Order: sequence, then C-alpha cells, then structure tokens
Amino acid sequence: MLKELAARIKQGYRTYPFPNREPSLPERFKGRPVISNSKCNGCNKCADVCPTDAVIVNDNKIELDMGKCIFCGRCEQVCQDKAIVFSREYSLAAGKRSDLCLKGEHFKTAESLRADMLKIFGRSLKLRQVSAGGCNACEADTNVLSTPTYDLGRFGVQFVASPRHADGLLITGPVTANMKLALKKTYDAVPSPQIVIAVGACAISGGIYSGHPEQTNGAQNSVPVDLYIPGCPPNPYTILDGILRLLNVRSI
Repeated sequence: MLKELAARIKQGYRTYPFPNREPSLPERFKGRPVISNSKCNGCNKCADVCPTDAVIVNDNKIELDMGKCIFCGRCEQVCQDKAIVFSREYSLAAGKRSDLCLKGEHFKTAESLRADMLKIFGRSLKLRQVSAGGCNACEADTNVLSTPTYDLGRFGVQFVASPRHADGLLITGPVTANMKLALKKTYDAVPSPQIVIAVGACAISGGIYSGHPEQTNGAQNSVPVDLYIPGCPPNPYTILDGILRLLNVRSI
C-alpha cells in the first residue's frame, strides 16, 4: 500500500487543465475544414476522391458535410489551390445536423441546453453509452474521458450501466438493423427529459457504411439527437468540448 501511495505522489496531478488551457493535440491531428470558395476552380477533384461523398462542388462553390467526413484529408491533398484546408480547430460539435454542412469559413458551434434543461443537468449528467454497431474507435475515444487525463467526472458527467439511471444516451456506430430496436428500447428506458449525443460520422450519417441496407444511416433516424460530434473517430477533446458546450461550461 505504501508503494502505491508513493507512486501516486511521484506522478503528481495528471489531469490536463482543459478547458482553461488549450489541449495538446497530436501532430497529425486534422481539425475543422476551412473552405475558401474564392480559390476553387471547379475541377471537382476533391469531390471525386471523397470516400463518403461528403464534398460537393457546384458552380465553383464547395460544400463539405462534416457529418459524413471521415477526416482522411484526401480532398486537401488533391486540391492544388488549397480551397480546402484542414485546420487545428478541435471544436466541431453542432446542435443541428444542418450546421455540420460547411459552405464557407463560418461554422456555428453547439450552444448550451435550454435554461430549464440546464437547470436539471448542469451539475449532474449521467450518460448511457450505446455502441450501435461501431468499429470501437469512437467507443475507445469516449472511454478515455473517464481516465485521469480528461477526468470527465470533475464536470459532474458520468457514464452509467443502466439507461434507467441515465439522463441521456451517447451513441456511437451507424445503428445497424440489429441494433435499431435495442437503441429505441434503451432510449425509452431513460427517464424524461432525455438528452441524445451522436458521436462520430457513423452515428451522424452512417459514415463509410452510409447507404448499406443493414444499417440506418445514423442515430437521428431512430431517436431525436441533441448534439452532433463529427469525426472518425473524434478526438477525445472534441467529444469533451461538445459535452461542455452543451452544459455551458467555459472554465473550471
């Protein structure tokens, strides 16, 4: 026991001071795409190489759907004029599905819950995580939020085992045909009012599985969604930032 205590003291305080300090992101991190339509020559190469049809070009104007985007960066690689560039911006969450469709440099990030909802969940939010056919990437980046580095619990947010003990759902995966009924039953088991968070391209649009007959193209086709967090998978700080925006937490 003494050895464990000594090791813990040696390690010191390990929780990163987010959101008071900007997160340390990996060198290869690709954040929010920046679209400069003034640079687009209409070659359509960016749309041709996109594996999820997230990019559309019409009349030399680019539209990029972050809900479909897997952040592979192929569009940026083929665009010699740099009309699409992936920034280092990690704040990607949106409150409406339509807000994820970028048509220029402006992006509307997620807003906080209504005052009545914030009064209920602002200091204590319990989430039931539902893996609705995911590949486990989004699930892994969600699980690490409970580790000392991110320490989701310091904001009053915790994952629980039962939907009956939850205030809402955090959904990953494209919602396969076999999971559709299970997801609906899980949602119905959460006491009202419920919050639903869709994490990752699959949960938002079906991702790389979009259009496949054995999945339902995301959570919104089964349950109402309050927060969309894009990525494939989203960085843990992107997920954490989205949840904190929902709870109107700006500092600690």
